[in-house]
Amino acid sequence: MSGGLYTLPFDEIGKADHARVGGKCASLGEMTKGGVAVPPGFAVTTEAYLAMLDETQLRDEIVAQLGRIDFDDIDALDRAAQAIQVRFRSHHLPEAVEAAIRAGYAGIGADTPVAVRSSATAEDLPDASFAGQQDTYLWVKGADDVVAHVRDCWASLFTARAMKYRHDNNLGQIEVLMSVAVQKMVNARAAGVAMTLDPLNGDRTKIVIDASYGLGELVVSGVVTPDNYRVEKVLMAVVDRRISDKHLELVPDAAAAATVERPVDEERRRAQCLSDAEIIAVARLAKDLEQKNGCPQDVEWAIDADLPAGANLLALQARPETVWSQKAKAAAKPAHVTGMMGIVGALNNPIGSR
Repeated sequence: MSGGLYTLPFDEIGKADHARVGGKCASLGEMTKGGVAVPPGFAVTTEAYLAMLDETQLRDEIVAQLGRIDFDDIDALDRAAQAIQVRFRSHHLPEAVEAAIRAGYAGIGADTPVAVRSSATAEDLPDASFAGQQDTYLWVKGADDVVAHVRDCWASLFTARAMKYRHDNNLGQIEVLMSVAVQKMVNARAAGVAMTLDPLNGDRTKIVIDASYGLGELVVSGVVTPDNYRVEKVLMAVVDRRISDKHLELVPDAAAAATVERPVDEERRRAQCLSDAEIIAVARLAKDLEQKNGCPQDVEWAIDADLPAGANLLALQARPETVWSQKAKAAAKPAHVTGMMGIVGALNNPIGSR
């Protein structure tokens, strides 16, 4: 599958394409080109989103709504957001955009279940994490549904929560563009998140892994309390583990062509969901991505039940860690100094010399 104006396969994109494919797709492209095991897929580019805005007159409708919004009135904001999303879903995609998406999906495989995920241009940046602000759709099957869910992802740029976030962070509204990742679904035996620092204290000598059965969405959303493992980054040794009662798992249901929540049987729910070898494999993956990207990473991963051991660990997403990186930046800013050091500083930097 070769790239074009409206779609690009992951192996043809990278960080330099952030403006066209957003943070999530740029990261997936970098990992794919770097030899990291990533489920195959493609990006629907921001040019496709812009074509949707301009060829359907949606831009004018959205701008008119934005001009009437009081962002401090939550009820009014919610009504405006719903109105914008209704307008999105009332329009067909431009013909050329729809044709490109259908061709991209055919390149993955006819009727292959895929995940359709947002990839906004302000998403997954070190200074403004948009994680969870837009929608993700799992087990989407068939070209018609893929096209419809791409449109749903675009519409999710204008939820009340996302609009308020952009307003509060001065990111603009119509200026933020949306790419969409269309990616082969993983039949996850276990999945979760790995951070290449300790999120509790910022300790960069540790890798912290949350893991549970099935797809990772129940972990990310907080429905299931995951197992928690801490790994020493240099020695690659598990130094702490907390095994939780993992009562539910999100798994694909082929008959229903959907993902379903299923109770975990008693034998498994209080057992460690990863072997020690798998814990170390996840830690190595996260450490490698930190080294490739040059900063602490927040990595989503899964172990695919359909793949053989040793080749079944897949990276689903990697983004810069934001909480501790922002604290480090704030701490690096020069502070107002009092006492003798303040006097010395004033003498060395007289007014007018700065």
